[in-house]
Amino acid sequence: MKAVVFREFGGPEVLRLEEVPTPKPGAGEVLIQVHSVSVNRTLDLIVRQGRYRSDLRFPVILGIDPAGVVVETGPEVDDLRTGDRVAVIFNVWCRKCRFCRAGEESNCPNCTYIGLDHWGGYAEYMVAPATNAFRLPDSLPFPEATVITRHFPMAFNLLVNKADLQCGEWVLIMGAAGALGSSGVQVGKLLGAKVIAAAGSDERVAAALDYGADFGINYRSQDLAEEVGRITNGHGADVVFENIADPTLWPGSFSSLAWGGRLVTAGAHGGGQVTVDVRKLYLRRLRIIGVAGTNRRDVRRALEAAAAGKIRAIINRIMPLREASLAQRLLENQGVIGKIILDPTP
Repeated sequence: MKAVVFREFGGPEVLRLEEVPTPKPGAGEVLIQVHSVSVNRTLDLIVRQGRYRSDLRFPVILGIDPAGVVVETGPEVDDLRTGDRVAVIFNVWCRKCRFCRAGEESNCPNCTYIGLDHWGGYAEYMVAPATNAFRLPDSLPFPEATVITRHFPMAFNLLVNKADLQCGEWVLIMGAAGALGSSGVQVGKLLGAKVIAAAGSDERVAAALDYGADFGINYRSQDLAEEVGRITNGHGADVVFENIADPTLWPGSFSSLAWGGRLVTAGAHGGGQVTVDVRKLYLRRLRIIGVAGTNRRDVRRALEAAAAGKIRAIINRIMPLREASLAQRLLENQGVIGKIILDPTP
């Protein structure tokens, strides 16, 4: 099969289209013909640069969120059949720890990852555990399925499971035009919250408003906490959806919290090292909750919402697999709005 492989850390030029052996599914696994996979900033670009994990075993095939068609099933696979349309979740849970047994797979300490520890979807075919492959609604095309199952389950995990966002509450979405942020905007509206979208340019604020946000703030040109206070008539944000961890932006988002507010955070594109006003943390009864990964129930919830037309994937463009290097350069060098999708089919 053809796959985009890298054998050393470096720039986009280390990605090469090669012929590699087509994998065979083992017990509990399925072989999938990949029809779409997205380009991710952290789990593609930063991994490829060697700034995410240094212990990867080469060669590596990236691609954490493939969608496609099951073409072969291994032994002990009961729920999937050849011809099923599926999307794959990249967290390979152990299914044995107390978190997995309780349905809180996102907290699994033994989790490995498709696209890092296992060959991913930058390929014509890939193998995945059957438990990681979710059957798709007939109405959901593969590119949309890739985006829906990649980011929306985490947005549900952040806002529903961790923040317990309620109908009528104020929620501030940071990075609201990004992949996870735009999902947060839509999930917030789905839950009946009043959504304030914060982004780094007027163009990106306008995009977030198009996704359904009620109000928008350019956090590069406006005082974030002051604007949140003005919009909410001094109440503040009951929930802050944080996925940047930029030391210059964190104080504003943290100061935007209402009394007893909850800040949920996943992602660290902005550096990951921030300072916390601990006095404000305890005097205002605030909470900071770190979140990573997703749970099976969140994937099902996202697929059901997509099938019902309640959420939508934001896609920038679809490119052939052979242009993976160019796709990563575009994401690296431009303020791309929406996901870039690679199509590995001939």
